[in-house]
Amino acid sequence: MNQEQLMALLEAYRTGAAPAEAVLAQFQKQPFEDAGFVKIDTHRDVRQGVGEVIFGQNKTPEQIREIALRMMDAGRDNILISRLSAEAAAALQDIPGMEYHALPRVGIVNRKPPKHPHGHIAVVSAGTADMAVCEEAALTAEVLGNRVTRIYDVGVAGLHRLLARLDQLLAARVLIVVAGMEGALPSVVGGLVSSPVIAVPTSVGYGAAFGGLAALLSMLNSCASGVSVVNLDHGVGAAYQATRINRMGECR
Repeated sequence: MNQEQLMALLEAYRTGAAPAEAVLAQFQKQPFEDAGFVKIDTHRDVRQGVGEVIFGQNKTPEQIREIALRMMDAGRDNILISRLSAEAAAALQDIPGMEYHALPRVGIVNRKPPKHPHGHIAVVSAGTADMAVCEEAALTAEVLGNRVTRIYDVGVAGLHRLLARLDQLLAARVLIVVAGMEGALPSVVGGLVSSPVIAVPTSVGYGAAFGGLAALLSMLNSCASGVSVVNLDHGVGAAYQATRINRMGECR
């Protein structure tokens, strides 16, 4: 049972539409479900407002299917599967409501549109080579209930492309800025906007980029205020952080 369902049950109890036993039954359940090879955190949505993500890398299709079906049985929708290979996704098409996005390697099960979007996130990329990480962030943010604007291929090699989208940058409540190579874009964006900037370094670039380490260090050393940094290629983590920021106050 997710947070919204639990609140609906409590409201039904308050109005007399649901007996106390129905409410107590939910709280008497274990906060996780032990499936042998995995312990599914069924209360994460209640504790944190967002549910557990299935990390698909190094899991077999059978394991992913079992986890997803158990989550659905527990009342979860908008189930995210990250780092899901195309081969594994092909083997999971029998899961009801399964959709697959090949570029970011993201699966979404039982997707439902948000009733009340939390706020406006802009996902900004330096180059097309960063788009897989951008789409992981954008899809995750949408599934978590945010309005998302995509602003792609606006890196510092052609700064006029970024400035042409300045109105959209300023309208966002949170910005996720994704870049590889020298990782300069988050600092530039951070100097233009008043909203928080979440920088995502990607493992894109020639040899001296050291698989994204150069971009990571550049972002950590940003001179622009209000820039935070997540791990390499971690679009999911950036989207979760942006969602928590959006839920803290009124949305634009």
